[in-house]
Amino acid sequence: MSISSLGVGSGLDLESLVTQLVSAQREPRENSINAREETNEAEISALGQLTSRLSDFQDAVEDLENSTDLNGRETTVSTPDSEDAIFTAEAANSALSGTYDIQVEQLATGSRLITDDGAFTDSSDAVLSSGDGSLTFKVDGSGDSFSIDLTAGTTLAQLREQINNAEGNFGVTANIIDTGTAAGARLVITSDVTGDGNDLVIVNDDDLSDLERIATTDSSETTAFLTATENAQNAIAFVDGLEVQSGSNEFANTIQSVTFEVESVSEFEADGVTRVTSSLTVGFDQEGLETRVRDFVDNYNSLIGEIQTLSRFGESELEDDGALAGDSLLRGLQTSLANIVSENVASSGLGNLFQLGIELNSDGELEIGNTDFGLGTGEDRLQDALDDNFDDIAALFTDEDEGIATRLLQVLESYTQAGGLIDSREDSALQERDNLFDEREALELRLLNTEQILRDRYLNLDQTVSSLNSTGAALLSALG
Repeated sequence: MSISSLGVGSGLDLESLVTQLVSAQREPRENSINAREETNEAEISALGQLTSRLSDFQDAVEDLENSTDLNGRETTVSTPDSEDAIFTAEAANSALSGTYDIQVEQLATGSRLITDDGAFTDSSDAVLSSGDGSLTFKVDGSGDSFSIDLTAGTTLAQLREQINNAEGNFGVTANIIDTGTAAGARLVITSDVTGDGNDLVIVNDDDLSDLERIATTDSSETTAFLTATENAQNAIAFVDGLEVQSGSNEFANTIQSVTFEVESVSEFEADGVTRVTSSLTVGFDQEGLETRVRDFVDNYNSLIGEIQTLSRFGESELEDDGALAGDSLLRGLQTSLANIVSENVASSGLGNLFQLGIELNSDGELEIGNTDFGLGTGEDRLQDALDDNFDDIAALFTDEDEGIATRLLQVLESYTQAGGLIDSREDSALQERDNLFDEREALELRLLNTEQILRDRYLNLDQTVSSLNSTGAALLSALG
């Protein structure tokens, strides 16, 4: 007799019995895996959160560790009764603070050449009637030079294009102005090489008479043809009444470690003689440094807050523990950070963060406090340090041996670098996740095998009872 489902033949609830027996074996093992998976996923997530906070804090520390940025100088340019700056300025970190009076008398310019009246009727005139020749354009003071080759019939317009597109052109520009008068078309050639003695020279390499209309000298440079309508000149300015000059419009180190670039000439005062004085102030970039310090405090506290959230123990049965409660990794990190921000830095005149106004509170966080300990509040100490100990702030964070930022980065890198402490923990957690997946698969296979064994056993029982029931029913029927 064929039985399609357990218990059909015997009338016993064997299907439910098999299900209960399999469930009895599944539940404790599955609950164990589920609990371990939940813990494992929480650990992976927590390590990701910690890595993110460490990265933010590391960025803030790196901003402080870079002394080039930390020691930044700030320049301010002002001109009375004018919104337009006569010049712009930048200062290196070594620049001394101070204010300077500056007047701009002359901008640096390049030279300009214009062909003579009547030299050409219009732009289609040939610059070379016969033969071949060349022109060399150079500035003796700079060593810049390039040449162009001309053939018979080359027009003035074609010459202009050859000059402008010449290989090696160092800043020479040609234009044609059609005067509409007897002066005809005039070729204007300008050079942007500035500074006294840097006039553009055009050499008639082959001493062709036609090219004398364009050249400034012959091949031996002993004969003069065209003369400059504007000569190259230096920029001239007065700094605190002293005349200074530059071959360009940039004055570098005229004031030590300061560069200023003039953009226009100073206007005259009402007397028409005296030029308006602009002021250049070189100071410390206090606002930029203060922002970095406050960002450091905020990011430190965000990291500590994350550590405390992940490592806390619930205060009651209703409050869950943190994902990494009591973890030695977090305890070691927090202890290392607290030790560094609490210690002195001998190379800095400030000595420690307290003198900068930053205090370590009872929660393990940093704060710029409002409590006066006889040395002023934290805000007072911070402003005093920015005003009076600007460079000592840099030393406090950036000293290569003791600097707070320097030492913090060493600790942070040991946690965040590839193969570091967190990376190793994440690898272990991910390996545990794979192991749990394999364990769950193995459990399912064992339970399927167990279920099949139980079904085979109870199928025999079902068939036996069914057969006995049939025999008994036949005997009862026979006995009437």
